[in-house]
Amino acid sequence: MRILIDGDACPVTQLAIEIAKDNHIEVVIFCDTSHDIDRCDVKVVTVSKGSDAVDFRLINEVQVGDILITQDYGLAAMGLAKKAYPIHPNGFRYTPKNIDQLLFTRHLGKEVRRKGGRTKGPSKRGKEQDEAFSKGLRQLIHELNGA
Repeated sequence: MRILIDGDACPVTQLAIEIAKDNHIEVVIFCDTSHDIDRCDVKVVTVSKGSDAVDFRLINEVQVGDILITQDYGLAAMGLAKKAYPIHPNGFRYTPKNIDQLLFTRHLGKEVRRKGGRTKGPSKRGKEQDEAFSKGLRQLIHELNGA
């Protein structure tokens, strides 16, 4: 088991690394060249800038049983297909039961924007989201370790 982070604009990278270290789990951060992530304590994979370049590299690297941290519903769906365990930075887990609804909601939002409409963006991130993520990630690791 590893923790793979979709590092482009991930708000919980440091928190995830701390939790991973507590549990002796390898962390790999994936980002493109527009993000300067220079860390000596985890592996960083940097790919060329391009539409979905990070997502494709990450999904090619993910293995059965890996934990995948991402806000991207499409990437989460691909992770589920590869038997990974995707989790959102707000702490909720993507599952086969909720992914179709999440993807459909994303599709509807894109349609509204394509037609010139506006959709509400995410609210400002607060301490509650970090706490929910920490709890969710720790619980997921606990479950995967069979404890």
